Amino acid sequence: MKKIIITGGAGFIGSHVVRRFVRNYPEYTIINLDKLTYAGNLANLVDIENAPNYKFVKGDIVDLGFIRQLFADEQPDAIIHLAAESHVDRSITNPLEFVMTNVVGTVNLLNAARETWKGQYDQKRFYHVSTDEVYGTLGEDGMFTETTGYDPHSPYSASKASSDHFVRAYHDTYGMDTVISNCSNNYGSFHFPEKLIPLAINNIKNKKPVPVYGKGENIRDWLWVEDHARAIDVIFHKAATGTTYNIGGHNEWKNIDLIRTLCVIMDKKLGRAEGESAELITFVTDRAGHDLRYAIDATKLKNDLGWVPSITFEEGLEKTVDWYLANEKWLDDVTSGHYQQYYTEQYHTR
Repeated sequence: MKKIIITGGAGFIGSHVVRRFVRNYPEYTIINLDKLTYAGNLANLVDIENAPNYKFVKGDIVDLGFIRQLFADEQPDAIIHLAAESHVDRSITNPLEFVMTNVVGTVNLLNAARETWKGQYDQKRFYHVSTDEVYGTLGEDGMFTETTGYDPHSPYSASKASSDHFVRAYHDTYGMDTVISNCSNNYGSFHFPEKLIPLAINNIKNKKPVPVYGKGENIRDWLWVEDHARAIDVIFHKAATGTTYNIGGHNEWKNIDLIRTLCVIMDKKLGRAEGESAELITFVTDRAGHDLRYAIDATKLKNDLGWVPSITFEEGLEKTVDWYLANEKWLDDVTSGHYQQYYTEQYHTR
């Protein structure tokens, strides 16, 4: 039986990974380790919180003493590490917080794993989930591959680049079984509404301005979050030790085109006049150091492990809109801050 600690499992991507592993692998024990910062929401996992192979632990990966004790108590066979500060705007405001969580926290986990496994890495694995932002920016042509040089431009991407380097160093120096994946922008259900797509959906629904940086010319590759969780599953189980895989949707969109498409969908779903939601688009001062274009080449993942995205962006975007409109209470609880009471109510009254 495998015992797997999934860090950041109450977050957007992490909750989809936790759900997939709990449901698909009943023989595994899944331990969800999350600090429950503003982006961690246990309401994302109400459907599996009582599963016999699931356990939640509240804790901070920056606290080395806590992490060491957790590893000593649980003796995990594997780590899937998603816990991270991930919002670029917040990293510009408070870079040190990103250094502590994304760099120091990752090294704490690596050290605890090394101490627990004592150099015996057979059937052990440390899987580090990273971002395409470590590669920097692209011009009009080209795509990021696994051999693209690192060129981070924000405190967030710099902190993730550093953590990637530490994971590779622990593989090369100590022989630890590590794998890394670098993924493009995700979208889908349970996404905290400070990010572009859920923010736009919420603002359009409430007839508030929809902010778009600069002229909306920045280009991103978008991936449905459930396809990302499926890729993590495949990489975790099948990737060779020491390897890196890029995960992308083969799906580039300018921000302004994405928002306009979203406005069309929202007009239809809400029964509004054609073009009504687009009138809410508001251009704002561009973000400092804003990368122009990201594009992922996921050919290696397809050729090696057989993974490809399962749905088109238009299908995924419509599914996402439907989910947010059908889950207004979740969205209202998140935007009001009420969701942060869930841990106390659910776990301190049992």
